[in-house]
Order: sequence, then structure tokens, then C-alpha cells
Amino acid sequence: MLSIFKLFFLLGWVSFGGPAAHIGYFRQTFVEKLKWLDDHEYGQIVALSQFLPGPGSSQVGFALGYKRGGLPGACAAFLGFTLPSVIIMIGLALLASHVTDSSAFQNVVHGLKLLAVVVVADAAWGMFKNFCKRTLTVGLCVGTAIALLVAPSITTQIGVLVLVAMVGAHYLKPTTTSPAPQSFRPSYAPLALFAVLLVTLPFIATFSPLIDLFNDFYQAGSLVFGGGHVVLPLLQNIVGDNLSQDAFLTGYAAAQAVPGPMFTFATYIGYELMPSSPLTGALVATLAVFLPGFLLLLAVLKNWQMLANMPRVAGALSGVNAAVVGLLLAALYQPVFLSAVLQPLDLALVLVGFFLMKQLKLPIIWLVLTFMLAGFGLGFI
Repeated sequence: MLSIFKLFFLLGWVSFGGPAAHIGYFRQTFVEKLKWLDDHEYGQIVALSQFLPGPGSSQVGFALGYKRGGLPGACAAFLGFTLPSVIIMIGLALLASHVTDSSAFQNVVHGLKLLAVVVVADAAWGMFKNFCKRTLTVGLCVGTAIALLVAPSITTQIGVLVLVAMVGAHYLKPTTTSPAPQSFRPSYAPLALFAVLLVTLPFIATFSPLIDLFNDFYQAGSLVFGGGHVVLPLLQNIVGDNLSQDAFLTGYAAAQAVPGPMFTFATYIGYELMPSSPLTGALVATLAVFLPGFLLLLAVLKNWQMLANMPRVAGALSGVNAAVVGLLLAALYQPVFLSAVLQPLDLALVLVGFFLMKQLKLPIIWLVLTFMLAGFGLGFI
């Protein structure tokens, strides 16, 4: 458990760039370097995370920890990957605008955004080679990317995933025969806990401000499809007039700038909403917003392989895997590329990053330090 925690803790400090980049970091570490699993298994986990509400990249990390060490391994992976971001967000809440508004901070963040371009592009290319080997899967990939680029919204994303799953179930079924799979049964305990909390928390929320806070963030975590950016409007509705617009947007900007999951935006908001006990508020909000997605993941993860072996489900997954590559391509352009590459020198640094990563095989920590220094240096040009 300690080795799992250590791996994810180190990744948590250097995983900049949002959910799409995290998928790239995880693939580079656990598929290419450590070989915990192959691209096929990893693609199934990523596809599953796209269908469930909650923080997609954190669910992938949670599933990787579960595969390696069961539930304790999953918890170690979650704690390790999330803790750095939580620490930084609490620190930023303490310092507020003194840090986030500084030009040095903005320059370093710009350098890290350029690194995210390298990581997401590498992940998209690697997954394209593995999941888009047929004309139909290439078409599903390209169609998904076009749909998300033309009409970027969570409704488009869910609609496309459902459509490609239906196409895959019909046209991408495996041609080889395999033993008849057993019937799929979810793990009922986490599913029941998810439902009980969802239904009962609103009724007991008035008993305590902390329970009320937990309920608000649990409901938000239960409704988020599509990752960290989608949680913004939900949390904005939760906060209402209890937090100034400036403070809210400062927290959101900080969540995009720090490494690790964007859902730790809840850490900042929880800190601000509980001035009498800010640390408790931050931790309660963080746990509550992550918990629903993890409970749903646990409900299906144990028997996910059995479900994935069913011919129609396997075909649907092939379609979804191709679509996930399209999602990554769309994310590579917007927001990753557009928010990072603002001048020719930025693109030149991206090309240098590709050379350092793919040819010199520079470890990720050195890539992070290199791009932080490059971003800081760009501020003087």
C-alpha cells in the first residue's frame, strides 16, 4: 500500500493539465513504464470512467490502485494522487490573491500548460495507434472529435458516447468465439451506500452545518459527468451568495493551475464556506465531492472484466475507446492547446518537450521542472 501511495503521491505533485493530461500521465507511468496493465485493459478502465458520474481521471487512478491492491490500494492511490492538490489549495486559500495574481505564478503556470500539450498529444497518439486500427474506429474517433469541437458541451459528449456504444455493439463485436460469460452482478454494498446517502442526506442536512456542507458537495459529485470543468456551475449554485464572485473565480483559477484533480476546487470552496473551522470544511467538502463517483466505480469494477467479455459489450467498448481518443483530440485543441500556445515560441517549446519526452526519455519530474523554468523565463521576453 505504501508503494502505491508513493507512486500516486509523486504523480500528484507533477500531474498538471487537467483530466486529459492525467490520463496521459497514468498511461505513461502504469502502462508504458511499470506495465501494471496493457493498453487494452487501460482503455477499458478509461471507457468505464467516461460512463460514470464523478471525476473521470481520479476514477481511473482509483481503479488502477484497486487492480494493484484491492480496496486498500484504491484508497492509497486516491489519497496519494489527491493529497498534493489538497495541500496546495488549502495553502492558496490561506494566501488568497497574493499568490495567484502574481506575474511569476502566472508565468510558471503558462509553462506547465505547455507541458500539458505535450502529454495530451502523446496520450492521444498512443491510444489512437491501439484503438483505431479499423476504418470504422478511425471514423468514430474523428466523428467524436468533430462533434466536440463544433458543439462542445456535456450533452454532446454523453450523446456521442451513447451513439458510438450502440454502433460498436452492432458492428465491432469480436469475431473470435469465447466461453459464454456469466451473468454480470454489481457489488451491491457500495451501490446501496451511494443510494442511501443520495436520498437521506438532504433530510438530515439541517442537523449540522457540516452535514449540510457534505450533502451539498455529495449531490454535486453525483451529478457531474465529464470531469472537473462541469462541476463549476453545480458548485456555483451551491455557493450562491455565501461566497463572493471574486473568491469563487480565484478558487476555480487556482484549481486549473495546480497539479492533480480539478475536483479539489471543492477543497478551496469548503475552506471558504466554513470560516469557524476552515480545515474541517475543506476536508469534508473534498471527501463528499469524490465519494459518489468512487462508490459507483466500486459497484461495477470488481465484475467489470466479466461484463467486458460479453460480445456486445466488448464491441460497445471498442467504439467507446475510439471515441475516447476523439475526446482527447478535442481536449488537446480546446482547452489545452488554445490556452497554452499563444505565440510561435510557445509552439517551439512544445516541440522541444516532445524531443525530451520521446527521444531522450526524460523523467516526468524533470520535464515539469524544465517547463516551469521555461515558463518563468518567458515572462522576461
